[in-house]
Amino acid sequence: MRRSLKAVEYVALLAASLIFAWVLSALSRQLDKNAYDAIFRAYRPPDWQTQSIVLAIDEESYQASGEVRGLRGEMAQGLELIAKASPKAVAIDMILAERDPSDDRLESAIRRTPNVVLACYLLDGASGWVDPLPRFSSAAAGKGHAYAEQDPVFREIELEKAAGHDRRWALGLEAFRAGNGGPVIETQDDLRIGGVVIPSPSWERVLRIRYRPPDRPIPKVSLARLLAQPHLASQFTGKTVFVGATAPTAGDRQQTPYSTATPMPGVEIHANVFETIANGLFLLNAPAWASLAFCGLLVALTGIAFALLPGWKAYATGVAIIAGATLAPYVCFTHGTVLPFTQPFFSAVFAVTAAASYQYFIVRRRMLTAEGDKSRYQQAIHFVTHEMRTPLTAIQGSSELIGRYAMTEEKRKQIAQLINSESKRLGRMIETFLSVERVSAGQIELKKEQFSVMDVMSACVERVRPLAECKQITIAMEAGPDALLTGDRELMEYAFYNLLTNAVKYSPPATEVSVFAQREGDRLRISVKDQGIGMDRKEVRKIFQKFYRTKKAEQSGEVGTGIGLSIVEQIVKQHGGSVEVTSSPGRGSCFTLVLSTQKVNSMVESK
Repeated sequence: MRRSLKAVEYVALLAASLIFAWVLSALSRQLDKNAYDAIFRAYRPPDWQTQSIVLAIDEESYQASGEVRGLRGEMAQGLELIAKASPKAVAIDMILAERDPSDDRLESAIRRTPNVVLACYLLDGASGWVDPLPRFSSAAAGKGHAYAEQDPVFREIELEKAAGHDRRWALGLEAFRAGNGGPVIETQDDLRIGGVVIPSPSWERVLRIRYRPPDRPIPKVSLARLLAQPHLASQFTGKTVFVGATAPTAGDRQQTPYSTATPMPGVEIHANVFETIANGLFLLNAPAWASLAFCGLLVALTGIAFALLPGWKAYATGVAIIAGATLAPYVCFTHGTVLPFTQPFFSAVFAVTAAASYQYFIVRRRMLTAEGDKSRYQQAIHFVTHEMRTPLTAIQGSSELIGRYAMTEEKRKQIAQLINSESKRLGRMIETFLSVERVSAGQIELKKEQFSVMDVMSACVERVRPLAECKQITIAMEAGPDALLTGDRELMEYAFYNLLTNAVKYSPPATEVSVFAQREGDRLRISVKDQGIGMDRKEVRKIFQKFYRTKKAEQSGEVGTGIGLSIVEQIVKQHGGSVEVTSSPGRGSCFTLVLSTQKVNSMVESK
């Protein structure tokens, strides 16, 4: 029973550590983001053939133009050159919402360039859109939102944004749609364009961006250089072109997992969104159930390790589990799955801490208990050997007398009777100590006999009365119900007699010991109440432990082994009952055997 309770406590502690880990991980989102960025930088993905290129409006382009407004003319020239190279699509990451003298030429260039997608911006509060001028919108193949999230590090993008019923796709997604010439087909779990399936459930149309490493960026061509060297337009053939500002002075820059120190221009971010979709390089969030199952596995392995492995092996396994939990998000990332860092890490750390602490205190408690048991056992053995010397000495001395001296027949009979009685006494001592283990292990087979409770009580009272008279202690036995029990009379008599002798031994002279029985329904209560030294609550909880004796009992001068009450408890349990104790220091104790006649009878019938 105690082992099962400890097992339940152990499992409950591990479950609590798992719950606490998940609660704490929910409060540690920024730590998950930082871990994600670190993993992004640590992992070097296989290279892939880029399908996009950036027409960069850099510092050189601004200087050549002289002002930002004048760039529309240069952009128109650039589009005219690009159009001749037959690009797959062109996405312009500039909000063309204001008029400019070069608008006619720019509109004409947009109309001659295949699959142009223009950028638009969602107003704060999603109250409306900032769109390009109508003349540009009508000339283009579509519009895509260039909305940036508030998080300083741009890790993911919302694939759709809406102002009322007016919904727009992200610029990179719209450029991919325009280049493939098909509509975006929506399902509950994903988006589909041609043969490409974008895993993005309807309740969260979000895409994690698979950025190219800094040493392998998306190709760029400066607008100023393209105008100066028209032959560079051949690099745009069959590519999806992203046109936008890359100059630091132009703003529109965001931090990415790769570039926290040097933010990336927005146009390059949109190009990376496109590359993620075009090459199917999707990073999928691990399902919540899978994360929970993995964390549960870590906790379970921790619990098993500390429950089965000894010493340093358990701690080494715990460290290995924490290391595995730390590396798991990286391993998952290499396979395209994003596993939050804090959930498995906190689960492993808290589980190892909880299991190690629990096992440490359990082992320490067991060690202290074992040391106490060893001390009490040594005291008991010392007492037993001391007590055995008396009958052994009598037997040895008597046997020597018989063998060495000539004696009368009557004297021989006296010595023979002495040897016989002392040997029986020695046998009873040995049997008493053996009974502890035999009763505890259930190795004593109960007899099937019916006996009177009052007869057993009366017999035990008469046996102990001489001992009580020596201390001027009165034994008052109240008449009770003469109930019949079926079981082992000899064992029950031993149990009751033990309680009586304890009451007399640990009571001061000129006091009273009360013996009475009561019936409560199908239960019978047999009580022995004394006016002795008593015990506190802490001692009451320990008195049924083998070889345990209270301090006052040891100080009383009464000899004892501390195993009698242990035997009593086991005997009563074997008969389907229990022992109740009420006690107070200096005011005496009351031991009650609670027996159920129904349990006793059914138990005996099943034997």
